[in-house]
Amino acid sequence: MRVSLLVFRLPPGTPNAEVGKFVKKLYGQATSSWGGKYTYRRPGLLDGVPHRKLLRGVVIVQRKDLAKVLAFLGEWNALVEVREIRPTVEDLQFLEKEPSAHGGGW
Repeated sequence: MRVSLLVFRLPPGTPNAEVGKFVKKLYGQATSSWGGKYTYRRPGLLDGVPHRKLLRGVVIVQRKDLAKVLAFLGEWNALVEVREIRPTVEDLQFLEKEPSAHGGGW
């Protein structure tokens, strides 16, 4: 399986509110209301893409999903570096999982 490592960040000076929106749309967000009585998950782009998050701003995705993730990052003017890498066995376990059925909207 061919995979790519993406290292990204938003441009310097991006307001914290925009960074928060970006993170929610990329990774999704678990949230609750009424003091925890109701809990649900707001899906993010990566909920619909098999990936492995290594650190903040560092993810591994399959080559077939690379264009989708790069298009999203481009909409946010993110600074991105992409490298093709050889995945570890653990990386492959993450990347072979099926994405969640409700995720992936952006």
